[in-house]
Amino acid sequence: MFVACRQRRGPFPWQTVQVIILACPGQGSQTPGFLTPWLDLDGVPELLAGFSDAAGIDIVEHGTVSDADTIRDTAVAQPLIVAAGLVTVHALRARGILAGVGGVAGHSVGEFTAAAAAGVLDDDAALRLVRARAVAMAQAASTEPTGMSAVLGGEPADVVAAAEAAGLSAANYNGGGQIVVAGRTNHLATFSASPPAGTRVIALQVAGAFHTRYMEQARDELAEAVAGVEPRDPGLPLWTNNDGSLVEDGSRFLDLLVTQVASPVRWDACMAAFADAGATGLIEVAPAGALTGLARRGLKGLPTIAIKTPDDLQAAADLVAA
Repeated sequence: MFVACRQRRGPFPWQTVQVIILACPGQGSQTPGFLTPWLDLDGVPELLAGFSDAAGIDIVEHGTVSDADTIRDTAVAQPLIVAAGLVTVHALRARGILAGVGGVAGHSVGEFTAAAAAGVLDDDAALRLVRARAVAMAQAASTEPTGMSAVLGGEPADVVAAAEAAGLSAANYNGGGQIVVAGRTNHLATFSASPPAGTRVIALQVAGAFHTRYMEQARDELAEAVAGVEPRDPGLPLWTNNDGSLVEDGSRFLDLLVTQVASPVRWDACMAAFADAGATGLIEVAPAGALTGLARRGLKGLPTIAIKTPDDLQAAADLVAA
């Protein structure tokens, strides 16, 4: 399985066979009103109505008129992001573009989008589970004051060592010179006041220390939510945030979705795996921008397309057809 993808080799500028990666963004990608232009596509209002029913929140309202503070709420942001990604996946499939994709991966909550795109979960199951995840993570974050900060630059080993010395954990290894650290807010403040040499620290607008031990309660609650779900094996090469490896068993991917709630995101390992697979391009689904930015720094020379509105679908089609 997936032999064709694995046989690609060599740096991407020299590839003669297309291996397009579909990338699905995580929390923090959403902006007020970003879903508005998608409502003009045939079938999207009906699709989003179904997604709203599955998620138990009004996806259309939050994607069109809710303000930044409202959609920053973890319980809202996560299903909103997955719903937007799935709208993009449907649009790509309807135009025959998805057939040209050589593999898929998601960053953090984007793994639920990726699971649905690869056929491991159906859309409704993905949205029900991500809503359960989001509520559980929001509740876990409310138990004590925690947060996350992005560290730009520096040697990764030095950044991780400095974070641990400050009582923090590395939560996202994003590649492209970026590591996200997480923990108690007072520890984050101390770390930011005296950062490692050659780095810049940016506080993130998130509610808690995601992908760390502070999310163990949420992990356990998500495990209960997935207990009755019967996943399918992926129909596309599917990489995991756990270590960047390909996962060919749907049940194992579902297990990894649960454990990942309280474990670091290894997007750096995923990008390394894309390069090893001979990636010739990367298409990021809505709400796009973050992962194409990381790819430009971590996979230099790789063509990327960020699908922010339906107007970007043609550029994705052109990349697949190139």
